[in-house]
Amino acid sequence: MIIQRPAFPATTHRNMALLIALLACTGTPSAALTILGSAQQFAVLGASTVTNTGPTTIFGDLGVSPGTAITGLGSITLTGTVHAADAVADQAQADLTNAMLAIAAMPVSGDLTGQTLGTDGISLLTPGVYGFDTSAQLNGLLTLDAGSNPSADFVFLIGSTLTTASSSTVQVLNGNANTRVFWHVGSAATLGTASSFAGNILAYTGISLGTGAQIRCGRALAATTAVTMDTNTVINDCGAGDFGSYGFSGGTVTTAVPEPASWALLVTGFAGIGLRLRRRTQHLA
Repeated sequence: MIIQRPAFPATTHRNMALLIALLACTGTPSAALTILGSAQQFAVLGASTVTNTGPTTIFGDLGVSPGTAITGLGSITLTGTVHAADAVADQAQADLTNAMLAIAAMPVSGDLTGQTLGTDGISLLTPGVYGFDTSAQLNGLLTLDAGSNPSADFVFLIGSTLTTASSSTVQVLNGNANTRVFWHVGSAATLGTASSFAGNILAYTGISLGTGAQIRCGRALAATTAVTMDTNTVINDCGAGDFGSYGFSGGTVTTAVPEPASWALLVTGFAGIGLRLRRRTQHLA
């Protein structure tokens, strides 16, 4: 005797098609944070205070914690949100500490102690982790060539201070959405007048931006003291200028997460198909 497999009714096929469509469309990608954690959303983050003189432009959040004072806020053009000693700023400082610890643990691939970036034959660097036992200086133009490396990291581990001469420049070439640039500073960072900088400054103490200095793609994040600004520009996401890397923080990783409403539709779809199959089986019996 030949037993024929029961055919699904047309309505069941339509429900299965609907379910497949739901599976294809559920949820929207939600961004996962990079090594900076929630500090990634900030362009400027201070610990004790943030002070500003003159017209300054900031793209990204502006915050301070555990201090509360942000002076000169009225002369800042801000595309973002101010967080002064609130839960968001507190968490960003905690994440900044974790990021600094993780970056500090990276093995050094090139020792540049005693040499000046932009001069001394160090005007072009390829991806790597570069160490300075004490201070680091930038004088002139420094080019960071990612070479289209899909995981290019430029990390500068600086034992004490970072100082840039007036009109010095850092530029990044041939990057991509994963390109990261971190300046891990053991004490304070000072950008000279009219400097044009790229990358994320993570300083254990303070950060001072001279008159007209710019962080065109990156951040100024101070762990224990102040960020001081004077007619500056700080942009934590400059689009095509940072190759989609979100201010050279390594971009974002997306994970599809179904929305609650989509889950409800999925459950309803499964239940409907199951009920129809059960009725079809009982009818055949």
